[in-house]
Amino acid sequence: MSGLHVTVDTTSAVPVYEQLRHQVTALVTTGALREGDRLPAARALAADLGIAVGTAQRAYRELEAAGTVTSRRRTGTVVAASTTVEEDVRWAAEGFVERALSSGLSAEQALDVVRAALVSVARSRTR
Repeated sequence: MSGLHVTVDTTSAVPVYEQLRHQVTALVTTGALREGDRLPAARALAADLGIAVGTAQRAYRELEAAGTVTSRRRTGTVVAASTTVEEDVRWAAEGFVERALSSGLSAEQALDVVRAALVSVARSRTR
């Protein structure tokens, strides 16, 4: 079983199932969760987080619909094969983070740089 480390904020305007979906997707995208890693049973996840089982099940259904995970009766819920990010992209991201932090940028400043780059590249692609 994978070491799924997620948290939820029940006071947030973002629904809990959406918080879970977003966090699991981020863990898969960054490579923290890899193809074949098992997620805890929805019932166990719900108990750990103090949420309703149906909420955890909805998050898993949404993840499965997006192709991020697959669920089977005997194997449980596992990270799907098609969701792994190309290794070179992950390495590039890690290299950027290392350089940004060693240059003295805060995590938020580094994210601002990435956001600005995304906007810039998106604009140049639509021209």
